[in-house]
Amino acid sequence: MTSTSTTRNGCSEFRRSLHRDRRSFLRAGILGTAGLSLSQFLALEAQATEQGRSSARTNNVIILWMRGGPSHIDMWDPKPEAPADYRGEFGVIPTTVPGILLGDLLPMCGRIMKKWSIVRSLHHEDAGHSSGDQICFTGYPSGPNPDENSYPSCGSIVSRQLGHQNPTLPAYVMIPRMVPGTNSAYLGVAHKPFETLADPANNGPFRLPNFDLPVGVTTQQVGERRALLRSFDKVRRDLDHSGQFDALDRFQQRAWDIITSPAARDAFDLDREPARIRERYGFLPAFDPKAADRCGSPAWSQRILLARRLVEAGVRLVTVDLRWWDTHVKGFESLKLGFLPRFDRAYSALIEDLEQRGLLESTLVVAWGEFGRTPRVNAQAGRDHYPNVFSAALAGGPVKGGRVVGASDSKGAFPKSNPKRPQDVLALIYKHLGVDTTQHYEDRTGRPIPVLPSGKPIEELC
Repeated sequence: MTSTSTTRNGCSEFRRSLHRDRRSFLRAGILGTAGLSLSQFLALEAQATEQGRSSARTNNVIILWMRGGPSHIDMWDPKPEAPADYRGEFGVIPTTVPGILLGDLLPMCGRIMKKWSIVRSLHHEDAGHSSGDQICFTGYPSGPNPDENSYPSCGSIVSRQLGHQNPTLPAYVMIPRMVPGTNSAYLGVAHKPFETLADPANNGPFRLPNFDLPVGVTTQQVGERRALLRSFDKVRRDLDHSGQFDALDRFQQRAWDIITSPAARDAFDLDREPARIRERYGFLPAFDPKAADRCGSPAWSQRILLARRLVEAGVRLVTVDLRWWDTHVKGFESLKLGFLPRFDRAYSALIEDLEQRGLLESTLVVAWGEFGRTPRVNAQAGRDHYPNVFSAALAGGPVKGGRVVGASDSKGAFPKSNPKRPQDVLALIYKHLGVDTTQHYEDRTGRPIPVLPSGKPIEELC
């Protein structure tokens, strides 16, 4: 095993070594059959996390990312006393916690209100989708290109600082693929999320391409090729004084372990879930993609279920893309026909499922988007981008259920009391996972950047 100093000083050379030796791997036939790209990913990740790796912890996080901006007034912060052009078309319902009201299209969430809580006073100053994403995932304002991370996402920080909880699974997973704000920036490609790419929205069995061997190729054949490859490289390994080939062997072994691991295959194999569980989350195997664009994809439910499987198996942080809550036009229709009934069912299912499996205390679930929606309804029966105040739903981990933190004013336009920022939510996530937010990492110019520029965990939830 390489020393810490060798790891630090040899990182660049090792990356060049990986690139230089790619052809030999191709000749050995291992790229397409044993996931060389995955092993490169693991190699870079391990190089970056070799220093200061924390001991494994059991806590994990699921972020339900409601991209587009869910309407706080129509969900978690209704205003029944406001004028009609503010309160909107929906009514309110009481919950099992006296004094807490929800929008009337969230009855299942209302019945389990004692298990989750709401922050109603979040705010920031950016009304752009991608730039808002950056704030909520990184704690920092957007750089010159809001679609690209200038700062690492919370998942990348978790990957960098804490490493793997389970050696046969990635630390940070995105379902199904990255959105703005979720990349690793100057922490490097080692700490990008593992993207499932496959989406439960597709008809038929759910299969990750990373785990599929080419037709006609067996794991035994791949194993034989790996052994042959090692024999080819023995001479160069004997001459290598930096330990890089030994390191490469370790990373290839880890890649192989993930690809062939029953634990990894089981965790990502959504088809192993009983039909009754899939139906409880909201199993809709076929849908109209055009309707999904306007009313939200039914695949949400199965993406959320997959997230539960992953944290149960040991993944540290899973982000689930629940787009696209950008309800400018016919917003009430879209919310009524798709977004809210689907979210109500899947979110309540996740909380109850985690509790029944004994995972709710260790799994923090954060449901939010990059901002809320305008308090006043627009001329097209929708609401527009609005970062001045918005809400988030949190459950599990340190969060006690049945609480409301902060308040907006009578029209849902600005924080009225106890204002909170996205950095406070991130601070809570980091505290739950054991991330040291005082840690600094060097950006590409060598400047040390703290994990968070500001923010304190929201203790009122705990």
